[in-house]
Amino acid sequence: MLKVEHLRIAFKMGKALSVPVRDVSFRIPEAGRVALVGESGCGKSLTALALGGLVERAEISGNFEGDADISYVFQNPMASLDPVMRAGRQILEAAPDAKAAKRDLPALLESVGLPPSTASKYPCQLSGGQQQRVMIAMALAAKPDILVADEPTTALDVTTQKEVLDLIDSVARERAMAVLFITHNLGLVARYSDYVYVMYAGKIVEEGGVPAVLSNPQHPYTKGLLDAVPRLDSPKDAPLKDIPGTVPSPLDWPTGCAFHPRCDKAMPLCSSPAFVRCPFVRGH
Repeated sequence: MLKVEHLRIAFKMGKALSVPVRDVSFRIPEAGRVALVGESGCGKSLTALALGGLVERAEISGNFEGDADISYVFQNPMASLDPVMRAGRQILEAAPDAKAAKRDLPALLESVGLPPSTASKYPCQLSGGQQQRVMIAMALAAKPDILVADEPTTALDVTTQKEVLDLIDSVARERAMAVLFITHNLGLVARYSDYVYVMYAGKIVEEGGVPAVLSNPQHPYTKGLLDAVPRLDSPKDAPLKDIPGTVPSPLDWPTGCAFHPRCDKAMPLCSSPAFVRCPFVRGH
């Protein structure tokens, strides 16, 4: 349905050049469930926004193949919804045919688990979970081929998170939509995705089917993400694992593999300008 090759996004910062997304390639198949995973600052959201032409004041290059309509469910509905506009009106604004959408609005709200009366309410009158359901209704009103869910459960309690994710999954299956999940939650990836791309410092460092990547991660960064997930069978006094350091600035990516300053398996080759790919990752 959509194929992206060699995507690059750059911003001019005075005399400097910031390149937060560098040579990213991936595909979203028809009705597929794809996840883009990584820490904050790795370029996931920028990559997703570029699919819909929503990145401003940037130099964007790359090849896009496919003709797909894309809708977004953003991570913070309170910041995305207009606080002085009723929910129903906001949903109708996203629809290509406002007249038909107005007729179908009650059914659309019910399909996302909201009563029709929600249409007359302002965002401040809704809970976080209800606001996110309004965002999902807005996305569905546009009748997309691909639904981009960018950290759709941020700031929601655990029970509401599951309800929202189950809703996205069930509606997508019912409408035969593809879904691109942007997340750092590997539990979400395991439950709702079929294929995963692991992104670090603006590049894809590992990819594959979800069962294969989660059961046998190859890149040290992927292993670090998995090791950082708390385990129920761990001793109560066991320290939580993390990846030392932070994601570097796109104004100054490290030479070679950008992960090498944080990697406990780094070799001289990893910091060399001649570096091509991680020696631990086969076939990438």
